[in-house]
Amino acid sequence: MRRPAALLASTAAALLALTACSTGEADVNTPAPVPTKTVDHAAAEKAAGIPPEPTGDARDAYLDAIAAVDPQIIVDEQKAIDAGRNQCASLRGNSKKPDWAAAQRFGNDTRPLTDEQGKQLNEALRKTLCPK
Repeated sequence: MRRPAALLASTAAALLALTACSTGEADVNTPAPVPTKTVDHAAAEKAAGIPPEPTGDARDAYLDAIAAVDPQIIVDEQKAIDAGRNQCASLRGNSKKPDWAAAQRFGNDTRPLTDEQGKQLNEALRKTLCPK
């Protein structure tokens, strides 16, 4: 009867020894740490040709200028500001079809804009949000 007890004790000792060992490799179930990087969004936008969001009188002047093209454009003011800031980048990037791009950016499927309206929007942008 002593033999099974000795076998049991040696098996338990071996299992304990194995759990204390380390292979030096990362545990496959633990994700590796991901380095975090702080992004300066203002600098990235500036590098892309996107102007800062207008405030106060500059915001009002911009919204008034594009509303003159089509009042429906400013129903969602924040969307109109975002579209204008992005269109400034397109204008600074020497887009081959800036009027078409503006019409696409400010219009939508239920209220499409023409290239002529896009041209008017670009003129309004150059006078307010993104002068040359």
